[in-house]
Amino acid sequence: MQNQNELLSFRVEAGANTYAGYGAEFPSSRPNAHELKYQKGDWLYIDSYFSGSHFCGEEVVYKNQVPLWSMNYCGRVLDETFSGDFLKEALRQASLEHPYRGPDIYKSGEFTYKSSVEGSPEWFQGFEEIFYGDKKCYECFFHGGMIK
Repeated sequence: MQNQNELLSFRVEAGANTYAGYGAEFPSSRPNAHELKYQKGDWLYIDSYFSGSHFCGEEVVYKNQVPLWSMNYCGRVLDETFSGDFLKEALRQASLEHPYRGPDIYKSGEFTYKSSVEGSPEWFQGFEEIFYGDKKCYECFFHGGMIK
């Protein structure tokens, strides 16, 4: 297996520089899909998603064009108080210890982001949600792991 810390560090960096970092989109081979890419040396990250108030997508990390790790996600906006800017802010808080989406908990103003994950980067599933005050305004399921 490739060096897992190197892979996860790259995934966190790529995530902060694509969707969460307001990165530029690239043309996608799939109709109506949004695609973001980040490359550094032999590493490549592609996030491809279908968006709206209900969305689904997939992130893949490659090294030397070989897919090594992937995460699928599917979520929805539940209330007009949802802020995409706050979601991106929370996702930029991902770390080597919590590389999937955002941290366990993140607060800013009236918004609270919560994430729970079972498993490890090799095989995991998780759920994230955003609250505005006490009202849940967003939820998303995600899962993934190493590709062999």
